[in-house]
Amino acid sequence: MLRIETDQVKCPPLLKWPGGKRNLLNVILPLTPTSFSRYFEPFVGGGALFFALQPKKAYLSDKNSELTHAYSQVRDRPGAVIRELRKLRNTKKSYYIVRSTVPRSDAARAARLIYLVTLAFNGIYRVNLKGEFNVPYGYKTHVDPCDEERISRASDLLKRAVIRDQDFEEALSTATRGDLVYLDPPYTVAHGNNGFIKYNAKIFSWEDQVRLAHVAKKLAGKGCTVIVSNADHFSIRNLYTGFATATLERNSVIAASSDFRSRVTECVFYAGARTDVE
Repeated sequence: MLRIETDQVKCPPLLKWPGGKRNLLNVILPLTPTSFSRYFEPFVGGGALFFALQPKKAYLSDKNSELTHAYSQVRDRPGAVIRELRKLRNTKKSYYIVRSTVPRSDAARAARLIYLVTLAFNGIYRVNLKGEFNVPYGYKTHVDPCDEERISRASDLLKRAVIRDQDFEEALSTATRGDLVYLDPPYTVAHGNNGFIKYNAKIFSWEDQVRLAHVAKKLAGKGCTVIVSNADHFSIRNLYTGFATATLERNSVIAASSDFRSRVTECVFYAGARTDVE
């Protein structure tokens, strides 16, 4: 099997994001076809696979409008985003001021998200019931929240993408034979021994999981290459009968300290993908 080390990826993701797959790229990348027409990722999050593949044409979407807004601004106005980020300092006082304010411009709104996610405790994105970002300062005083080179490189790649805030089914409505579809939904299976917890059910319900599996099978039947990351649980496995399955092992990222992070497993289901993998 082809293995690609994550530190060899030419363009790392712009943002760290909950559930991001950068540390699993060495397993997921070999499942992708050597060539494809268009790339679809309707749960883009940090977009690790998108930035690694660097497709010529992509359709990226997410239900988090703050995230899709930030990507759109980085794509269309990277200079303005950089200028706004340069105004922000990496201090505890500045962090909480930025966290509590509402930006007046589109570029400032994008810069705020990048700044907060970059400096937040454990790189977490989390909001309260009012939709307000509430992660404490992470004390990463060595980090420059304005990584101009990364923003510029991300902008160049995002110029190849259509970016939307929409439901996954709508986002995938035009995918057809020869396209590559990567699905990485929020995990909603509650079994604490494997690192998957119930609160994501508010974001992505079991009914959504069933609907996603139906769409994945339909796309595979149309001739798309479909790759799905999901929980390693019998209820999820039962949804993807007919797909090939690979089990991935990683460190849990739920605990604050690495000393308390256990090894957990996830599944990757794939159909119409490369056949020269082991």
